[in-house]
Amino acid sequence: MSNKNILENIKKLRELTGVGFKDCKIAIDETNGDLDKSIEFLRKKGIAKASKKMSRTAAEGLALVKESEGKLSIIEINSETDFVAKNNDFISFCKELSELNFSVKGNLEDLNNSKMKNGNLVKDNLVNLISKIGEKITIRRGHFFDNSKGKNFYYVHSSIEKNIGKIISIVNLDGIVKGKNEELGSKLAMHIAASNPLAVEKEGIDKKIVEKEMEIIKAEIINSGKPKEMVDKISQGKIAKFLSENSLLNQIWIMDAKKKVSEILSENSSEKPIKVLDFKRYKVGEGV
Repeated sequence: MSNKNILENIKKLRELTGVGFKDCKIAIDETNGDLDKSIEFLRKKGIAKASKKMSRTAAEGLALVKESEGKLSIIEINSETDFVAKNNDFISFCKELSELNFSVKGNLEDLNNSKMKNGNLVKDNLVNLISKIGEKITIRRGHFFDNSKGKNFYYVHSSIEKNIGKIISIVNLDGIVKGKNEELGSKLAMHIAASNPLAVEKEGIDKKIVEKEMEIIKAEIINSGKPKEMVDKISQGKIAKFLSENSLLNQIWIMDAKKKVSEILSENSSEKPIKVLDFKRYKVGEGV
């Protein structure tokens, strides 16, 4: 790796972790420039703490939501630069894809083989757009929310125009009564966009994520010099906190720091308890 690339990676790592130059350089050297492994290295050393900034956003692009008769679809299309994400041809392409994504209910295989207004398939128009713009463009993911079991609500953050932005969250709720507690749905979608839960409840968080977090926590405790007999006790407390902070119902409500989301749902329930049936949060480029 050239000195220029090393310096660029150190700069990125510092931005993600807030850790000093020297420690970031050691981490980069130890992991051959892998940013994710460098973050893990620093966390195990107890130098860096987990933070939302560590979610890598190596790609640009747009997220779009389409609503019709209470049903919703969401799609993310990535580009290499934000400059292209503001390109009119790219935006027009994304808008038409959002309409088609709703029709195929979030199935990307069906989407790629759908015809666009010019008579060509999506996958062929994608190749043509890439050739025209000169940058890699990918249709990353899509999802569809029916309304047969509950009502859908959404929130768009950093919108460039209606239903297009950088972060979009959708939540499907049972127990919502028209004219009584509908406002909560939009607020909860906003909370999800801001707080980025991993699952509705603790038990729903991916076991691989929990195991990885426990591994990092234990390594951090050991490297901090704590006695071995205390590692399990301390790690259990830390993992319990991690699970609470990342499960929607246990998160602190963004509009009232004294209450959890579960309490807000209970307080706003009317004819029957409000239940979160499903949710999605798309942040453009996250994890790419």
